[in-house]
This record gives sequence, C-alpha cells and structure tokens, in this order.
Amino acid sequence: MTYENEDSIKEQEKYLKGRGAQINTKNRFLKNETVREHVEAIDDWSEKNVATQFIEVDAKSIVNKVESPDLAMMYSMNPYQGCEHGCIYCYARNSFEYWGYSAGLDFERKILVKKNAAQLLRKFLMNKNYECTPISLSGNTDCYQPAEKKYKLTRHILEVCNEFNQPVGMITKNAGILRDKDLLVEMSKKKLVSILISITSFDEEIRRTMEPRTTTAKQRLKVISELSNAGVRMGVMLGPMIPGLNEHEMQRIMKAASEAGATFSAYTFIRLNGAIKLLFHDWLYKNFPNRADKVWHLIENGHGGQVNDSRYGLRMRGEGPIADLVRQQYKKYNKLYHLNDERWMLDTTQFKRPGEQLSLF
Repeated sequence: MTYENEDSIKEQEKYLKGRGAQINTKNRFLKNETVREHVEAIDDWSEKNVATQFIEVDAKSIVNKVESPDLAMMYSMNPYQGCEHGCIYCYARNSFEYWGYSAGLDFERKILVKKNAAQLLRKFLMNKNYECTPISLSGNTDCYQPAEKKYKLTRHILEVCNEFNQPVGMITKNAGILRDKDLLVEMSKKKLVSILISITSFDEEIRRTMEPRTTTAKQRLKVISELSNAGVRMGVMLGPMIPGLNEHEMQRIMKAASEAGATFSAYTFIRLNGAIKLLFHDWLYKNFPNRADKVWHLIENGHGGQVNDSRYGLRMRGEGPIADLVRQQYKKYNKLYHLNDERWMLDTTQFKRPGEQLSLF
C-alpha cells in the first residue's frame, strides 16, 4: 500500500509517534492470533500507543554461541530481548517471534528483562571448560536501551567481566553508556573493551522516524569524544546503509566520528529478511511516500532483485552496482580518515577466575 502524501496518512490512520513499527506482523510460529483485518471494522479493537511493558524473566542462559561466519565474535550476550529504541530495520525483530510475540510493535513495547543475567554470566565463566575469548555485548538488542537506566543489567555484567578480566566488544546508540564510564575506563586500561557507536544519519527527520527512541547523532558523537578522551577504544558503526535514504551521508559520518576520536569502523548494507520486509515497507511508504519507490528498488538492486538475502558473505554487504558503490565509498573514507589503520585485539591472556592466579605462560 502506498500513500500519495502525508495528509492521506493522517486521514486513513493515526501514526504512532515514538514507535518505529506501526503494525504487528504475524508471528510465523503461532497458529492462532488476533489481528485487525479492516480499518473500518466495528469490532472492539484498540491499537493505542500504550506504555512500554517490562517483563522480568528468569533466563536459562545469557551467553550464546555465534554460528555466523560473518561475525568476528564467537559468543554474544543480550540482557534484554525486544528493544524500545524501535529501529525499523533491526534484524533482531525476527528473533522476537521465538518468544511468542510479533516482530512489529510488540518488539518495542514488550521488553523482556533477564534479571539474572549477571549471575548466569558468572556461572558461564566459572565453567572449567571455558577458554577465554571476546564476547559481544549487545549483539542482538541494545544493552543500553532505556530499560538499562532502571535495571542496570549491563553494568552488572560489566562488573563481572572486569572481575574475571573477560574482554567484551560492545555496540550501542544510546548515550546511557556514559553512566558506566568508570568501569569502561578501568577495563580499557587492561584492553578488555572495544566499543562501536552506531550512527546512521545526521538528518533528524530520518533519525526520529527510523530510530524513534534513540539519541541524536550529535549526542552519539559526544559519546565517542568523551570516552575516547578517557582512553576507551571507540569506533563507529554505519549500519545499515540504505541507498536513496542515508548512504550519501557515509563520508560525513566517518569524518565526524574520526574527528571525535573513533579509530575504527564497520558497516552493513540494508537487508530486509522475514517480517522486517513488511515492517520496513509499511514504514517507508508512510514516512517518505515521494521517494519510497526509488528506495525500495535500490534495495532490490543491492540484493539481486530481492530485498533480503541469507547467504553468508553477501547478506550484510549486498551485491551489484549499488552495493559496490557503498563498499567503495567505505574503503575510500576509511583510508582518508585513518579508520581501521591499527592492528588491535582485545586481551584474553589476563582472564582469571576468582581465587585463581594468572598464568605466567
């Protein structure tokens, strides 16, 4: 469904401000669901922008083995499932269906809080069979989303990592990470932490609708600056790059991040797998009706005529002339702004369990 102008959106339905998704897509794992099939239906139906629900759960595990060859980390951990940031493109939306919810509005309105996350991590690290390797913190949903201000699960996890000298790689787009500056600085002195700050656009119209409950790009640059000045290794994640929407900002983002103190970078090319295809299409035509067709076709051009791709090696980079252009720009500006110049690795040699002594060999 397309819209000729934004007024028609208001006439046909009320746009849920502060939310990325505007609908709940069908959960492929559920046989029976309640859905609203017609806007004009007389059923007692309400899809109001209700307050976010925080659902506390006792998780069985917190550290997950990463099977994807596209990712450098062997393990990841996520103290929250679902994410109030509401980024419309987020690949984590699909995994939320495993919990029995929709990848759409449910994903950003029903946040599962793994209240025993730190205890589970401690148990995992105490396993004598575990050989230290870097763990990705926030590999699925943002560990500094708004819930962290109340629950402090990420801080508790970092405290455990600092105690064990367990190295972590982190990615976030929330300035709340500065609450843990003290811990991050202490861990950085031991080369135990490396952080990517995600920046997708300096265009506030795009940021407000695409990532509705996140901080501004300028604020994210301040995070890079403050932490890098304190000795923390900082980088910038340009993801996803969306042709016709934000890919033209790549140079500006990389230049600004470098000037703020970032020393490394990463990027992804937009892909719309599973329910994200429907959610992004709905969002795109509601918010940018005049260029929606162009953007959609450019995304298809980057994935061989499709908007999704599950092939390792290609799914996060795309293929074809549009994806190649983005890749060439990324390489050019990395070199120009001296990002990824250094060979740097998190230190795994200092790992120790409480009561143990560091090995001399």
